[in-house]
Amino acid sequence: MPQTQGTQRKKVLVLTENFPPKSGGSGRWFWELYSRLPKEDYIIVTDTVDDSAIDQQIDNTVIRIPLKSAEWGFKSLTGLGFYWRNAVQVRKLTKAHGITHIHCGRVIHEGVIAWLVSLFTKVQFVCYIHGEDIETAATSREHSLMVKQVCAKADMLICNSLNSQHIARRLNYDVGNTVVLHPGADCERFIPVPCDDDFKTDMAWAEYSVILTVGRLQARKGHDKMIAAMPTILAAHPKTLYCIIGDGDQKPRLLGLVNELQLADNVIFLNEISDKQMIKCYQQCDIFILPNRTIANDIEGFGMVLVEAQACGKVVIAGDSGGTVETMLPEQTGFIIDCTKPDVIASKINQLLSDTALAKSMGARGVEFVNDMFDWKAHAVKAKKLFE
Repeated sequence: MPQTQGTQRKKVLVLTENFPPKSGGSGRWFWELYSRLPKEDYIIVTDTVDDSAIDQQIDNTVIRIPLKSAEWGFKSLTGLGFYWRNAVQVRKLTKAHGITHIHCGRVIHEGVIAWLVSLFTKVQFVCYIHGEDIETAATSREHSLMVKQVCAKADMLICNSLNSQHIARRLNYDVGNTVVLHPGADCERFIPVPCDDDFKTDMAWAEYSVILTVGRLQARKGHDKMIAAMPTILAAHPKTLYCIIGDGDQKPRLLGLVNELQLADNVIFLNEISDKQMIKCYQQCDIFILPNRTIANDIEGFGMVLVEAQACGKVVIAGDSGGTVETMLPEQTGFIIDCTKPDVIASKINQLLSDTALAKSMGARGVEFVNDMFDWKAHAVKAKKLFE
């Protein structure tokens, strides 16, 4: 980063529990963004994992410390101990590496740790806001007070969408320090390709129209409603397959629903899959859907997977909740629909399966849109200027 006379060069510690190899859009966002920024200016501090071999694939220094906690509040001894241990550890790292700023993956709990560190140092911090994180925190008086304190002291709050910024303002967490920085897509890796018959055969996709969802198996992601829509879809298009990539606490319930509806031959789950295979799935599917909905205060802040699918030339469908509308050009590259209703989902998918020319033309428009608006190279330039 440029250094002017009399100013200290910025050195940033990125503090995030979510980071590859853990699945999830926010972790991939941080990987894609910070791997494109000067490695000498950014170090990554993230959670411990069984296999950290992926750390060798990024030029930045990656340090792993335990960042999981069953309690995120101060009222319990577990929560207090977690924050104390990590504040001490992060303080040591800031001193050892000459850190001037901390970038926090979320307001709570990473932002709370950075705030504690800032009380005893001159280290400043910024926090990312994803929408669902602060919505969920608002349901707890203790967590809400913690978030309000952290947001007030943060130099900047980086919202992943306009929707997330609106939430921060509605909850009075924004004190005039919010900016919007959307996640992006690697438009050199996520690209349209011709049909790969060998891949489809290997995946048991041959002769099927494939509907794809990528994301953690969380209730708000809406996999259950898409599964419930499958009988209606199959009645019109019997050779249809729904492929789900991801893992999470909803998996037993989703498997039960598949068995209940006798859909074992038409719904498949993939969780042990490489990034290369995942991109292939994007490229070889026919329609991508993120059937998200709002559950209590849990929303989809943005929907990075929708951007990636469009980059691969796929028409996309998403729920009319959260920030998903910001990922596409509605009615041009995809559709925003009520994904709480399986019949609405089935109707839209059947329309696209019947009109493959429409699906292909919308997919082609999606490639242009993502390359113009969400390419990671352009986003990294914007972020670098923002961080300076």
